[in-house]
Amino acid sequence: MNPHGTRALRLDALARVEGEASLHLRVDRDTVTETRLRIYEPPRFFEAFLTGRGHTEPPDITARICGICPVAYQMSACQAIENACGVTVDGPLADLRRLLYCGEWIESHTLHIHLLHAPDFLGRADVVALARDQRAAVERGLRIKQTGNAILEQLGGRPIHPVNVRIGGFYRTPAPEELRPLAQRLRQAREDALETVRWVAAFEFPDAACDHDLFALRDPGRYAIDTGTPVVMAADGNGRTPSDIPLADFGQHVQERQVPHSTALTATLDGRRFLTGPLARYAISGRWLHPAAAEAARDAGLGDPLAGAVCDNPFRSIVVRAVEVVHAIEEALRIIGGYERPARPAVEVPPRRSVGAGATEAPRGLLYHRYALAEDGTLTEARIVPPTAQNQTAIEEDVRRTVQARLDRAGPAADDEELTHLCERAIRNHDPCISCAAHFVDVTVERT
Repeated sequence: MNPHGTRALRLDALARVEGEASLHLRVDRDTVTETRLRIYEPPRFFEAFLTGRGHTEPPDITARICGICPVAYQMSACQAIENACGVTVDGPLADLRRLLYCGEWIESHTLHIHLLHAPDFLGRADVVALARDQRAAVERGLRIKQTGNAILEQLGGRPIHPVNVRIGGFYRTPAPEELRPLAQRLRQAREDALETVRWVAAFEFPDAACDHDLFALRDPGRYAIDTGTPVVMAADGNGRTPSDIPLADFGQHVQERQVPHSTALTATLDGRRFLTGPLARYAISGRWLHPAAAEAARDAGLGDPLAGAVCDNPFRSIVVRAVEVVHAIEEALRIIGGYERPARPAVEVPPRRSVGAGATEAPRGLLYHRYALAEDGTLTEARIVPPTAQNQTAIEEDVRRTVQARLDRAGPAADDEELTHLCERAIRNHDPCISCAAHFVDVTVERT
């Protein structure tokens, strides 16, 4: 600490988030007065790359945005283009898309739970240290993740940046017998996933609550993954009241803006802070979880999703993700069990001058695409709103509250190491996908 009472805390290597960012806290007389999550990676200009390209190209280009959730980008892109062209993909082709998406949820959530997030709760620096005394749990996680990857490889051609997806469907669809080995793996993964829910439910969770508006898709009759209507569940002080937002009006409600401290845009929903992702999905769609997943949620202490339970503790998001893995596995088994090969791998999507939008639920939250097409299908405009950009202000507020709660607690004052760890945990609760490239976060705490 310098003579003026200000100190700076820096963490130069955090390997359990995707991408590069820094966090700046200003603490004035034991009060957190400012929190800034600074994403400083150079913009990658994917929307500019898409402008001027043909309407068949977005699924392949946008898949490169993220190596962990490329299917989310492909599916939202396909839906937006098909919406613009007035085409609906249904039947077995839609089922195969949902199966592919289930594979991504399985592998992405499992990666986060076991390799990135669990070490926080068990006092380990990383998954390597965790494996020394929790080897069975880590191996269980790797088996589940491999099952998700196998689905991506079977339907997408490869587990990273799949190449078999196209607007209208797929380049090739599998025969039913090709999916049977996946069903066998999924049945084993189901037991592993249920054990994972029991494992994470036993963690010790700090007392915390968020009052952000919740934002997710709703698809009545089933847990929203690849289809649905955006719904906001407002934290209005009188209970959370859900209301639909037509997808065509998304841009009127979700407003993005540039802030000086981040190269990523931040967003508000009707002028308010909001959160998208597992906690929002569970609150809005929990009643449509598969019965096995709903039972696992109740046993894990998340309340009864069939009765509209809401989990507002961001530290317990790891439990919600584990429950979603169970659901994705059961959904994948259902689709495989009833699958019949479609007559053709894709429907035609002829271009026309129009504007279309699409949204799906990436593992980290709602992902929105909007494209404007010229008459020949050339893209004249592109807009992509990823979940982490939408969640940035909610993450900043959760960090502020977590640190403030510690500063308000009686007992010895928090030192730099403890505050740094608290900040990291609060950020990792949301599994931010900053770029899925380099991995480090610098944390600076300024005290006055």
